[in-house]
Parts: sequence; C-alpha cells; structure tokens
Amino acid sequence: MFQFDAIKACSRGSRRRRSKGDPMTLVAASAREDGSRGTIAMRLGISRAVLGLAAAAGLAIAVAAAADSPKFGTWGIDLAAMDRSVRPGDDFFAYVNGNWLKTAIISPDRSRAGAFQDLQSLSESRMKAIVAGLGAKPADALSGEGRKLRDLYDAFEDRGEIERSGLAPVAQDLAHIAHLETMTDVARAMASVPLGTASIFGIGIGVDAKNPGAYSVYLGQSGLGLPDRDYYLRDDKALAATRDAYRKYLSAMLALAGLKDGDKRADAIFALESRIASAQWSQADRRDQDKTYNPMAFSQLGKLAPEFPWDTFFQGCGMPTRGPAGERVVIVAEKSAFPALAQIFAATPVPVWRDYLTVHYLHHFAPYLPKRFDDADFAFYGTVLEGRTVQLDRTTRGVQLLDALLGEALGKLYVQRYFPPEAKARADLLVQNLLRAFEIDIRSLAWMSDATKAKALEKIRQFTPKIGYPGQWRDYSGYRVARHDLIGDIRRAALFEWQRELARLDKPVDKSEWGMTPPTVNAYYNPSFNEIVFPAGILQPPFFDPDADDAVNYGGIGAIIGHEISHGFDDQGSKYTGEGVLAQWWSEGDRAEFDARTAVLVRQYDGYEVLPGLHVIGKNTLGENIADLAGLTIALEAYHLSLGGKPAPAIDGFTGDQRFFLAYGQIWRSKLRESALRTLTLSDEHSPAEFRVVGAIRNMDSWYAAFGIRPGDKYYLAPDQRVTIW
Repeated sequence: MFQFDAIKACSRGSRRRRSKGDPMTLVAASAREDGSRGTIAMRLGISRAVLGLAAAAGLAIAVAAAADSPKFGTWGIDLAAMDRSVRPGDDFFAYVNGNWLKTAIISPDRSRAGAFQDLQSLSESRMKAIVAGLGAKPADALSGEGRKLRDLYDAFEDRGEIERSGLAPVAQDLAHIAHLETMTDVARAMASVPLGTASIFGIGIGVDAKNPGAYSVYLGQSGLGLPDRDYYLRDDKALAATRDAYRKYLSAMLALAGLKDGDKRADAIFALESRIASAQWSQADRRDQDKTYNPMAFSQLGKLAPEFPWDTFFQGCGMPTRGPAGERVVIVAEKSAFPALAQIFAATPVPVWRDYLTVHYLHHFAPYLPKRFDDADFAFYGTVLEGRTVQLDRTTRGVQLLDALLGEALGKLYVQRYFPPEAKARADLLVQNLLRAFEIDIRSLAWMSDATKAKALEKIRQFTPKIGYPGQWRDYSGYRVARHDLIGDIRRAALFEWQRELARLDKPVDKSEWGMTPPTVNAYYNPSFNEIVFPAGILQPPFFDPDADDAVNYGGIGAIIGHEISHGFDDQGSKYTGEGVLAQWWSEGDRAEFDARTAVLVRQYDGYEVLPGLHVIGKNTLGENIADLAGLTIALEAYHLSLGGKPAPAIDGFTGDQRFFLAYGQIWRSKLRESALRTLTLSDEHSPAEFRVVGAIRNMDSWYAAFGIRPGDKYYLAPDQRVTIW
C-alpha cells in the first residue's frame, strides 16, 4: 500500500494513517482501539545446498515463549475450536475455527476478538506492568525517559484535573480558529502542527521512491472525517445511516464548542467533505506507485492548483520552499485531483472552514478533554464505525498513548523484560530460512524469463531483516513533558516529531529507523529500504510456540514472515529494485504475464461476499492478497525443506501438511462486529480474515491434496483456475 498518507503529515490531514511499511494484520489488529487516536503515532512496509542447516535450525529453536503468552493445545492447534462437521472444501475457515466462532464473545470495548486481539491485549498488559514499575519508583530514581513516560501517563490518567481544567487548555486554539478571516488564514491553520487539525491537502516527509538515499516532500489528498471517499459517495443503506450519524456527531461537537445552529453548520461541513470526496482518487488508483509519483518544483504547484495559497501553507508548517540545490522539488500523489481540491478550497466560505477546523480540532484532542468531548467522539468513531459500546479502560488507553508518543522509550523497557537477545538471534535465523526458500521458488518459476529471474534473485539477496527492536534507539531529549499540561504534551509531541523530520530533510536517509515500536503485534515491508521488519510483539505464541509442532510454526509465524517477504514482489512492491528504487526491472512480457495472473486474483476476491451486498474489493486488497498467497506458498516450501527428505509424522491423525494449513487458519481466527467489518471492507487494504484464509489456500494444490478437496466443494477451483504467482 506504499503511498502518500503513510507519511506522517504536517497537518492532521486524513484521520486514517497508513504505514509507509506494510502491516500485514487485519484492519489494524495491532492498532490502538481508542486512546491515541488523536496523536502522532509512528507506524511509518533455504536452499537445498544448506538443507542440513534448515533441518537443524527448525522452528523448534526459534523464539523462546514467555510464560504469559497464549498457547493452543498440546502441539499448537486448538482442536476444540474446530468444527469437524464442516467440510474443509466448503468453508475451511469454519472447519478450523467453527466451534470457537460459535462461542467467542467480543468484549464491549473492542471491535473484534481473535488471535491478534489476544496478543494485543497481552502486549497492553505488559506495558501496564512496565508503567506500574515506573510509578513505584521515587522520581529521582527514574531516568529522563522514565520520568517522561510516567509524567505523560499520569497526566492522561488524571481525569480529575482534565475535568477541572475544562476547555481552558484549548481556549486559545479555539479562539484562534474562530477568528480566522481570510483564505490565507485558513491555509495557515490547516498547516499548523500544534493545532493538529484537518487539511484538504496533507504534507509529509518521506524517502524519495526514485532516490532512496534522500528524503523528499510529499503532498497528497486529505480532509475527510469518514474513513474513505466511498462513505460519502456509495449508495448503500448502511452507509446512509453512517452518514446521518456523522452529521449528528458534527452537530454535537459544534454544540459542545458553544456554537449555535449546529445542525445547519453540520450540514455545511458534511457537504464540504462530500465535495472533497468527489474530487479524490479511489483507493485502487492511490495504490499505484507509478501514478502517485509526480515530482515537480514548488513553483509548479501554483500552476497546477492556483486557487490554493501554497506559500502560506508551507510557511504555516515551517517547510522551506528552497533547499541546497535551489527551489525545492515536491512529489505530488493524486495529481489530477489537486486542481479540483484547490477550487473547492477557494469556493468554500471562511465561516464553513472555521466550523470544519473546529470540529476536526476537537476530534484530534477529544481523548485529552473533559469526558463529554471524549464520549461524544467515541459515540461515533468507536460505536458507529467500530461497533464498540464501551471505551477501553483509561489505563489501557494510557499505555497506548505512551506507545504512540514515546514508543521507543517504552519499547526499550519492553524488550529488556520480554525479548531476550537469544530470541532475536533465533528469529534472525528463521527469517533467513524463509528468504532461502523464496530463492528456491524464484528459480523454479516456469512463467518468468531467466533475465527477470536473475534480477528477482538479486533483490531477494539484498533484503534487510530487522528483528525485535531497533539497533539505535530514538532520542527523546528534545521532547518536553509536563505532568500538569496534557494538551501541551500532545502539542509538543507533534511539534517534536515534525521538527525532527524537518531537520533531516536535506540529509542522508537514516535506514536504521523503524516504523513500528517493539510491543507492536504486526510486521511490515518497506520497499524503499527493501527491508522486512518484525517487532518483538509478534514473535511469540500463538504465531510462534517453541513447544508446538514444526508444521504449526511454519503455518503460523512462517506464513507471516513469508507474507512480508512477498510484499517485495506484490503488484506494487515488485516495482522497486533491490536498492529500493522505483524503477522497471521486469521484461515487458514477464510483467504482462504477472499482471494477467494477478487480474485473476482480483476477480476471485471480488466474488467474496462479506455482508449482504458488500463484497471484497479485489483491486484495493490485491497487494495483501498476493502476499498472503505467496507467503503461504513459501512457508510450506520451507517446512518441506526442514524435513530433510523425511516424511512428516502424523499427530492426532493429522499429516504435516494438514497441520500446516490448520495453523494458518487458526492464526487468522477472528470475529468482528458488523460495523467494523464494513469499515474494514470499504476502507482497508486487507481482506477480512475469513477470505485471507480461503482466498490463499484454494489456489494451492497442496491444500487440495492434504484435505481431499474435490469438485462440488464450495471453494474448489479447477487446476487451470488456480493462481500461481510466486
């Protein structure tokens, strides 16, 4: 999904940030459910010759599991969760998880239940234990970072002080917005980092896709309060109800701000956002790395979109328009949308922009304001969009906030307690096994020419794995935290991060940087660095269990590692060279064959009905679907190689391949609220969990052989209809 709004924006911009890397979990399974939604959260994406090493270094020695990690069964599979009355070929997801699905209860403060959520909850409980330890120490016994962690947490937890302060901490900001008089005033407010409000354009700093040794300024469409343009434009009964609820939310927030005629003003804001949505690109187009790389000199922005005051906007966030080489070059993402968006900006009266900015400002700061604001914000974003009826407890939200703003300071303590050095070394070895298996797969491809294969092999050999935690921790000495100034802490955090990025704009790229914190239950591939990144949080049961059967571990963490490796060769990652340069390295014929195969995958996923009348959007989820299929294929190959030519023993009547596929189905077991499932399907690049399972396995001959899948089974595909890519 490697596109603009992955990069942290100067202004708040779109509410839904994507990572510059490529998280593989379903709909932010590792993401904060609540507490940090208004913060700057950093997420930024075996060769047979060494068969003896592969067999000796099997997953049974990979990562030591903590005693508090969740485990399944005696050898890694929760047999009681299976519904054996279901034929594997009719619904493999239900076959593996059916009994669990019948009894699983989604906590009222969560939008989902399942394997990822269980591990996320464990990560949260561990962070709470760390914070409790900090709280038990005398202040003078804490390090500088420890004091900041404790002070920020205590400021967030002090509801009494928040209620007593009322709107006083934000009164000056609200007054500033209320007194905007000109369009240049509006543009300057949109660009303000401390205000953290929304903007019709987002601006950020990221690695230049065609020059990965340098940073560039990126500009992209932004400005919506709902998750995606389809929420405004799609003719759907459920979405119409969501739109009505959003209007009520807008009116409620305006009323809380003391503004009259809330319904009328809310309608004007909604009409504005609807016009913005109509001008924006679709998700499918925004995924295309070639379409969204449009470099131009700063002065050309005025010609592309003359109705927007670009000079004021850049000044507002401190972005220099000139660099060491002269006029700064910026990279525009949705180029054809910019003129229309600028026209919408200019045609909208300043009073409407004031109301728009006020509501978005209050959304941004709602978690840190009195309960009436927090509750009103949750009623829409937590309940209407995610189906949750209860907010997460304040302590959970507090540690999520620390992970968002001081993530590496907290992560440093996390890995000291929960991720020993030997675990990192063993995980490194596991990743190398999967990379070698991918090498074998590339060599065996019948559809790819030798010339393209050679370049693909070169790229796989240039992969950089990052395991557990950064080798160099971030320096937070420039971030001031005040125990009794929560709003100021949030503002200063945004400014600290933005100034850090501005300071390195014209310097060499720091390739040691991480886009996720160590406690994160997720992983990503970064095409500009050609790196795969696995935080400590995901390298444990149920994804990996040292006491489990090897087949189970390969179907679990092996498939996850394979997934991230495969992102380097999905429809967009495959456009980058091994050096991280966005460039064509395929032969024309090979690319055409690749596109033809992925087009079949798009059509397959388009056919999956998530809710009545709502289908998976194959073009939006293509990159993840490719990575699921290829990653699972590579993990199975690695498992077979680990056997060293010996047959896998049967366990409880299941063959090795059967256990492998059962494990894959098990790690994706999840249950989502209907509203959350709809939000995922319409606005996320990942398919729902059920179709991540069946969508991949039904294209693998090994699954058919393992479970005796035959014509007539619901998910049977004839051999000539199965998609093989990597």
